[in-house]
Amino acid sequence: MINSNAIKAMLQLSKPWHAMKTEEVLDELKVDQEGLSRQEASERLQKYGYNELVERKRITPFQIFVNQFKDIFVIMLLIAVAISVAIGWYKSTTAANGGALDEYVDAITISAIVALNAIVGFVQEYRSEKAIEAMKRLAAPRARVYRDGKEIVIPAKEVVPGDIIILEAGDRIPADARIIEAIELKTEEAALTGESTPVNKSMEVVDEKTSVSDRVNMVFMGTHVTYGRGKAVVTATGMNTEFGKIAEMVQTVEEEETPLQQKLGRFAKKLGTIIVAACVIIFILEVIREGYHLENIVDVFMTAVALAVSAVPEGLPAVVTVCLALGARELAKRNALLRRLASAETLGAVTVICSDKTGTLTKGEMTVRKIYTGEKIIDVSGVGYEAKGEFLIDGKPLNAKADYDLRLLLEASTLCTNAQHDGANIIGDTTEGALIVAAAKAGIKKEDLEKTFPRVHEMPFTSERKRMATVHKLPDGKVFAYVKGAPEIILERCIHMMINGEKTRLSDRKRKEILKVNEEMAGEALRVLGVAFKEIDPSATEKLDEETVENGLVFVGLVGMIDPPREEAKIAVKKCEEAGIKTVMITGDHKLTAVAVAKELGILKSNEASMTLTGSELDALSDEEFEKIVEKVSVYARVSPEHKLRIVKFLKKNGHIVAMTGDGVNDAPALKQSDIGIAMGISGTDVTREAADIVLADDNFATIVNAVEGGRTIYDNIRKFSFFLMRCNFDELALIGTFALLGLELPLTAPMILWLNLVTDGGPALALTMDPPEKDVMKRPPRNPREGILHGRFASIIATFILQFVLTGGLFYWQYYLLPDPLTPEKLAKARTMAFVRATFQELFVVWNCRSEKHSVGRMGKDNFKNKFLLISVVVSAIATILVPYFGLMGTLWLDDPIAWTLAIVASMSGLFILPEIFYGRKIWKWQ
Repeated sequence: MINSNAIKAMLQLSKPWHAMKTEEVLDELKVDQEGLSRQEASERLQKYGYNELVERKRITPFQIFVNQFKDIFVIMLLIAVAISVAIGWYKSTTAANGGALDEYVDAITISAIVALNAIVGFVQEYRSEKAIEAMKRLAAPRARVYRDGKEIVIPAKEVVPGDIIILEAGDRIPADARIIEAIELKTEEAALTGESTPVNKSMEVVDEKTSVSDRVNMVFMGTHVTYGRGKAVVTATGMNTEFGKIAEMVQTVEEEETPLQQKLGRFAKKLGTIIVAACVIIFILEVIREGYHLENIVDVFMTAVALAVSAVPEGLPAVVTVCLALGARELAKRNALLRRLASAETLGAVTVICSDKTGTLTKGEMTVRKIYTGEKIIDVSGVGYEAKGEFLIDGKPLNAKADYDLRLLLEASTLCTNAQHDGANIIGDTTEGALIVAAAKAGIKKEDLEKTFPRVHEMPFTSERKRMATVHKLPDGKVFAYVKGAPEIILERCIHMMINGEKTRLSDRKRKEILKVNEEMAGEALRVLGVAFKEIDPSATEKLDEETVENGLVFVGLVGMIDPPREEAKIAVKKCEEAGIKTVMITGDHKLTAVAVAKELGILKSNEASMTLTGSELDALSDEEFEKIVEKVSVYARVSPEHKLRIVKFLKKNGHIVAMTGDGVNDAPALKQSDIGIAMGISGTDVTREAADIVLADDNFATIVNAVEGGRTIYDNIRKFSFFLMRCNFDELALIGTFALLGLELPLTAPMILWLNLVTDGGPALALTMDPPEKDVMKRPPRNPREGILHGRFASIIATFILQFVLTGGLFYWQYYLLPDPLTPEKLAKARTMAFVRATFQELFVVWNCRSEKHSVGRMGKDNFKNKFLLISVVVSAIATILVPYFGLMGTLWLDDPIAWTLAIVASMSGLFILPEIFYGRKIWKWQ
């Protein structure tokens, strides 16, 4: 275990490591350039603990499984199981009562539903607890250190504060460390800070308040070296590293219930209250009417309980699970992979998408956008590392090979690189990769240039020099040097420039003009490099130095590059806007770059009062101040993981359903805090994938739009079948309760009620989960997350309830009590059969008017036949219902009287004709 007290003592510094000089750091850590002795390292390992991420005590699989039964709806169903078993036992022990088997079947059915939900929930939640394990896999398994002045390789977990670690290109950094030697050292920190390009590292002391992304003299656990080499002294290990702090946040962020879970919980509470209240009233009235004898009280109690069980929509949790599972399958086809089923519905309610910039809204691939050469500004089309694009002047194509200045610039900048391009990917520095790809767009391949102009010398890039030079020998024996670097540094060393193929004197006026162009490019958030060349005397190649190679240069031009927005992301942002969803960019990149990309994507518009905040500006705001402006901010730049958590927190506090997208380790805590965490499947780290609710298999921001459409469709379908089930359940409670209170024969038997609840309702309800999306699903604003599942549908539920109660009860009463025939068992069976058929067919007709909140079945026209599963389920249920009396099942009789069939079915069709007229108020049959 890590000794936290020892580490806290060690961290009580007068100033942070990055603000100290190298000598101060070594003194503080009591180590020299030779490294620790083996004995001292062993003592520090005992004192500070292993360099690994410590997992807090997490919920056990058993606890996860038990939690599945704490849902209110599940508790209601478990009570229903217990009551059904009790009723079955009571009936089996009472000679005068039958039907015990029906109660046991009911109990078994409900138990199966509860078990299904528990298993699905357990699997999903168990997987979501693996985020910390992914953090551990990201840690470097081995590290090279100095011990007793010798270089050795040790397990990364044995690295201790004070160890001198050796860094080379390709190494994953084992711990946070202060650089004490750097030679062309660059590290890739996108996963930690969001920085889109490799960071140049040096020994330079930086200010105490400098953010993690700007600490150029520090390297961090979990990042890796892309270029150069160096040494660093370890300053923090395990959970005290920046990486460890993120792991701590991922563990401490509490999972919240999804909006769907909250709504189902509220719905279950209301439903349970109504059912219990109704059954208590029925029980009291029946006891008063029947008398206070123990036997009567037991009978009345069992009747009331049976009514409660029949009123609970047993199929609702199962159908919700099936709907979410089917929705997850459809989203998978659209490259959105669900890790938690309930997330599908939540995605449809999203009001704000907080998106990371690098690799999500952008390609994550540096691309040359603009070139200045020969007094011309040239635009370059194409995105990413694919060598497709054109060179344009004022929108007109330019033949790059025919333009001497442009060709020279492309060849010079390509030769002065160490990266490689394999046609689709860049191996090495991404900035150099952008130069190679730009040349490839002109048909100039690096491998061909290197064969023709072999390199004979290199002067590498360093953060102090801010330039790089390579020397090449031409086939005719001439020798040329090609130089690239910071424009102002390159210009200082130039005395000539190329204009239209001619070498001309570089005047002060021309220098100012070039620097102005450089400023304009930088103002567009482009990273700008200057390119120059020089012919060298072949006899001087034996003693090449800065003076010989990098002075008296000929300026060729400027190259501006950026990590460009995805084209499909622009379309996706626009669609989000049409759907009423706000897109917010959150990045660790510079403000200027973030603003430029946001404007190009349409996230930040010049004519709207949207704001841009940096991490430091966010820190300066109090919670009250930030809460007031959080909805106005469209872009956040130079932010840390803590900032992302704060942003998500206050957006949620203002009532928003927040989705957070990202691919780096730095995104993981915010992904877990948000309502919907969306990770990139290709470029994303294991950490983000495990912390997320949804993983995009294609890393495409546009896939989110498809997923939102799918999420909205899933919620629409949940509303549809919830509406259908509620329209078909409470009428039975009222019907049976009323006849029981009046002391009359019951219109429906227990098996008939079970048939209606599971067979008649089950198939169509499941079919509603497969309903296709409505035409305006992405043209309407997000629903109010505070609205209940059945918001706006209660009037229709009550109307259906009254209709079913009056017509089914009336038909039964007329057939059994009003007709002059004697009251015989056969007459009772016929009356119940008619009531059963009428009730069944009404539900089969009513389901068609549950498919749309705006149109009746007649108004939907041909759209009625788009859901083939609904059509099949209704036909099958209708045939099965007809077969029940044909075989005399459940105490029914075959209706050999055509009038009886006509009355039953025509009465049931009111659900198709009368209700739409009442609630839609327009003509029924109008084909669209």
